[in-house]
Amino acid sequence: MAEQPSLSRSIVLVGMMGVGKTSIGKRLAARLGCDFVDADEEIEHAAGMPIPEIFAKFGEPYFRDGERRVVARLIEGKAKVIATGGGAFINDSTRALILAHAVSIWLDADITILAERVARRNNRPLLKGKNPVEVLTELGKVRNPLYAEANIHIRSDASPHARTVENILKAISQ
Repeated sequence: MAEQPSLSRSIVLVGMMGVGKTSIGKRLAARLGCDFVDADEEIEHAAGMPIPEIFAKFGEPYFRDGERRVVARLIEGKAKVIATGGGAFINDSTRALILAHAVSIWLDADITILAERVARRNNRPLLKGKNPVEVLTELGKVRNPLYAEANIHIRSDASPHARTVENILKAISQ
């Protein structure tokens, strides 16, 4: 087991929906002995409604602005592990904020793995009534070049999340 690095800045996990940012983030925070925060949960708490309802009532631009404000608040203060929604890092302002004030880690996985994982949950506004493989493929074309701006790139595969956490720990201790 790798020696645990001390955290001087928050770690922000970015990547496509279904890549495991929340489950990996919780395990990573436990290993680092710091707090974990899911930005989507914080957005829902701040808005007083679930994300699909925010999208339906106010639209994506409104949601992205609120997301940017929440991420800015989460990065401040004591270092922690933060899981963001799949589109957070795509927003220019949010990405610039994360790159300037945190360590960003792009969790990347094959579309087939992502599609299988997102099929388990019914709360993804961008997938409502659509083919997940097609949507994820199209999103990947736009988003992957932006995710590639993250400080660290980690592949997430079908192996247990503990292995991905080990790979992150190795990468941040270098």
